[in-house]
Amino acid sequence: MMLAGCSGDRSILDPAGPAARDVAWLWWAMLSGFGLVFVAVVVAWLAAFRPRAHVERSPAEERRFSLRWILGGGIVLPGVSILALLVFGVPTGQRMLPVTLPGETPPQVIEVVGHQWWWEIRYPGEQGDVVTANHLVMPAGEPVEFHVTSADVIHAFWVPRLGGKIDMLPGRTNRIRLEADEPGVFGAQCAEFCGVQHTHMHLHVEALPREEYEVWLDARRSPLPEDEAHAQARQDFIQHCAGCHRVAGLSDGERGPDLSDIGSRATLGAGVMAMEEGAIARWLATHQSLKPGNRMPSHDDLEDETLERLGAWLENLTP
Repeated sequence: MMLAGCSGDRSILDPAGPAARDVAWLWWAMLSGFGLVFVAVVVAWLAAFRPRAHVERSPAEERRFSLRWILGGGIVLPGVSILALLVFGVPTGQRMLPVTLPGETPPQVIEVVGHQWWWEIRYPGEQGDVVTANHLVMPAGEPVEFHVTSADVIHAFWVPRLGGKIDMLPGRTNRIRLEADEPGVFGAQCAEFCGVQHTHMHLHVEALPREEYEVWLDARRSPLPEDEAHAQARQDFIQHCAGCHRVAGLSDGERGPDLSDIGSRATLGAGVMAMEEGAIARWLATHQSLKPGNRMPSHDDLEDETLERLGAWLENLTP
């Protein structure tokens, strides 16, 4: 049980990027320092109970003896410990700051917006922004600059295997630079309590080789083809969902997650359930019981046939 946190897609002890390695090294250094202090305190505690002859001291000697313990244990030891943490910790944090030196190529920028309780991901580009939700794709083997903010309350962006967390504040954009050593899939989590469904605010992060990343972006810039087989579902969507949700070329709703590529995502509800056949229809029918308090209203007024039709069409949205 003690080793359960040493691996997995959210373990800081299994780093997959340079920033995460710095954080992990700092963690091990702090643990080692804590271990030494703990052993020293236990030894001193046991020594205090050791039988010994009573020592007579004058009041002046007692004051000097007490002063040594106060200065050593109350000032010198904490001062040295804090200084050591600053010496090792500050450079670790600075290496995650988005600093581009003269002559360097600016890194890829990805914007992340926190909502209660889902993630909006934006990829700015000259051909227009690509927008997704709860599924972040980044190029591997190069630094990526994340610009993070919040649409409502304080959230925090944290991909444990890639680096430290950074707060997402309404009305403010914070920046952090992270890098994945190689292609892979990583778990991310909101790391600041943001409401009753905070624990169900997961983010699926995927690092791809640069060529595959560009193909992924281009696919989402292309208009979705007309699908006559789901014509009625499209009309249902326009009538019941378009005011809140965007589907490229069909609607521009911004209150809820963008659904233009929902069929290609790994999960629904920011990690509440896996994407599989029939999952979207089940989510539409039972989302308030699966994730109570989310801002999408119940669909009690819609027939099961309509929800199944919508779900089948949305599952087909895979650029």
